[in-house]
Amino acid sequence: MKVLILGAGQGKRLLPLTEDIPKALLDVGGRTLIERQIEAFTACAIRQFVVITGYGCADMERVLQEISDRIGGITIRTVYNPFYAVADNLASCWMARAEMDGDFIQVNGDNLFRSEMVRDLLAAASAAVTVAVNRKDEYDADDMKVMLDGDRLTEIGKTLPVEAVDAEAVGLYVFRGDGPRLYRETLERAMLDPGALRQWFPSAVGALAKQTDVRVCAVNGHEWCEVDFPTDLQRARHMVAGWP
Repeated sequence: MKVLILGAGQGKRLLPLTEDIPKALLDVGGRTLIERQIEAFTACAIRQFVVITGYGCADMERVLQEISDRIGGITIRTVYNPFYAVADNLASCWMARAEMDGDFIQVNGDNLFRSEMVRDLLAAASAAVTVAVNRKDEYDADDMKVMLDGDRLTEIGKTLPVEAVDAEAVGLYVFRGDGPRLYRETLERAMLDPGALRQWFPSAVGALAKQTDVRVCAVNGHEWCEVDFPTDLQRARHMVAGWP
């Protein structure tokens, strides 16, 4: 099992905090977002990491080396996405397709979570593709919303009609067995579309759901957050203040 971390973005909605660094390097309680992610995964005995870089790649490389040296016993490779300034993250996934050669977890570089959530997700992930989801009473325009048939994902996207939404995708995706190959092939087809640079990778997951079972794992009860806005960063820092 390896982890692919999407860390190419600047995080413009967090400006001026991300004026000089990518948002994955923002400080959350004395450690960067990406360091907290890697710690959560290594606590689950995962040792291989691939980080897709873009904005502030030199700083990212430096910090990743420091993390690798401190933790020890892990490998962190990087894949540079030269299109980060003009493309959404479907292109980042496509750039890393050669790394999708076995079971892996894909995670957004702006997600904050603990190892317990990773363990529960891995324990539930028996399908080719498993998506971590959160169920709540109301969904907003920025949520990556999903529609379900039982525990099977049928649709995913930010613009799904709110009245038909069953949960939100929290940013962690597990690919096992045939999942990596199917996802890689779906990314290849998606990038043939002239509009692919303006697409998010969940559109590829939605396409996958039309040809194979994409299952979900509810992570309600776990502490987590996605850092998109300054208020999210404030909430993240408050949340980790209560962590051991």
